[in-house]
Amino acid sequence: MFFLNLFRRLIPGFLLAIVVFLATITPGFAESPPIVDHLDPIESVATLSLAQVVDLTLEKYPDASWLNSLEQEAAAIAQRGNSWTAGAAQAGLRFQEATSGTLHYIDGTVEVPLWNLGQRDAEQRTAKLAESSAMSQAAAVKLRVAGLVRAALWDMALANLSYEQAKIELTITDQLLAKVQRRVELGDLPRADYLLAQSESLQKRSVVTQAEAELMHARKRYSSITQTTKVPGAYQETLVELTEIQQSHPVLAAINSRIERKQAELNAVKLVGSGQTNVAVGINSDRFTNDQRSNQTESFNIGVTVPFGGSAHLAPQVAAVNVELNKLLAEREQLSRDLEQAHHEAEHNLEVNRAELGIAGELKQVAEEHLKMTELSFSVGEINLMDLLKIQSRTQQAVLNAKQRSVMLQRDIALYNQAVGVTP
Repeated sequence: MFFLNLFRRLIPGFLLAIVVFLATITPGFAESPPIVDHLDPIESVATLSLAQVVDLTLEKYPDASWLNSLEQEAAAIAQRGNSWTAGAAQAGLRFQEATSGTLHYIDGTVEVPLWNLGQRDAEQRTAKLAESSAMSQAAAVKLRVAGLVRAALWDMALANLSYEQAKIELTITDQLLAKVQRRVELGDLPRADYLLAQSESLQKRSVVTQAEAELMHARKRYSSITQTTKVPGAYQETLVELTEIQQSHPVLAAINSRIERKQAELNAVKLVGSGQTNVAVGINSDRFTNDQRSNQTESFNIGVTVPFGGSAHLAPQVAAVNVELNKLLAEREQLSRDLEQAHHEAEHNLEVNRAELGIAGELKQVAEEHLKMTELSFSVGEINLMDLLKIQSRTQQAVLNAKQRSVMLQRDIALYNQAVGVTP
């Protein structure tokens, strides 16, 4: 009879150990009924890739219209550089008549501004660099969007992990509560233990509610960024390890393209010089009439207007472009420093999480073995419920930490790729 009662007492402990073991399974995005009547649904799509999500997000991203305007600007500059004239041609017509009515004078003129030496080539180079800059800036924006998507996905994964673990812990606590209630009814435990177990169950339920709220917030952030509720079935990345930031990094490439374009603009402005040389072609018609005779003369004329001494008027425009150029140079220097710092931090986080993952795995194994021993001791009455709850809480935290470290390592790989400029 003694062994039968002991066997009955050991069964719940073994069941509890099995549940804890199952808690090591990594949670997915499966839906479960929410505690709070608020659900932000997310659908995992196996055929959807991270790169596709980034592309779809970029199409709806607010900067999309700005990127389109950069392309339109480049096309407009190219159209200007391909023009044979340096500006709009002007047509003039002048009519003059004497008060006596004996003299009539008509003058028609067409005036065309000409390119200065090398000015048109400079404009065409500016157009090419503007087009290249638009593409580079689009790549930089895409990398920034990829960073937002990466962060949102992994934040959601961590929130989902905490939520699923909280539910598992609640299940374990409720099972323990039922066990304690049964033993209280049998007279093996005092009613104070039941109240203690009930209090622990309510606290775990509160943790589930809070974790559920954080998960819904994370889902909403993801859907707000991507404008979709679909999540890639797999978005783990392969580490692209680099010793230093490359000049091909999209952010550096974008700022370098802007600098090259601004330098071309500065050169084009300088070649304007004092202004545009204008060629005027005209036809004159003079008609003289009096009582004795009539005379009419037609003539053709051409004229050239050459500006000079306009450097003082051009200087403010040159200075303004030069200010913008130097501002971009300073921005590039700051970006280089920021990227180097981000690269170092991402590399360090990877090293730390690799080490922490190993420690967390060992700690989880030790905690689970300790919990098994504690459950056996509680079943035979060697320890009280308070000690069991403490060790159980410590074990659950160790299990959660091991799961989190595994996910955090994958997240840090994605963030490292982001830091070195790898776009999915």
